[in-house]
Amino acid sequence: MTKYESMYILKPDMEEEKKDALVKRFSDIVVNNGGNVEKIDEWGKKRLAYPIQYINDGYYVLMNFEADPALPAELERNYKISDDVLRFMVINLDEK
Repeated sequence: MTKYESMYILKPDMEEEKKDALVKRFSDIVVNNGGNVEKIDEWGKKRLAYPIQYINDGYYVLMNFEADPALPAELERNYKISDDVLRFMVINLDEK
């Protein structure tokens, strides 16, 4: 199993229940594909460095997990199809 770190930014104007459902959905993708979520750190609403789609703020979430090398592609695919994700990044921590 390889260690990964995923940072994603959600739209800030979403309801709390919808944010929690998205965070759970992304962590469930890791767990359902044989991975292990080590930590989910919700940083909350912060100012973006530059506007994205005319939005100045974002809700930041950092997720550390272990998974097989094929899982990040599936996770990124789910980030891309969600309209509520502004930006995302998945980093392999074992390649340092």
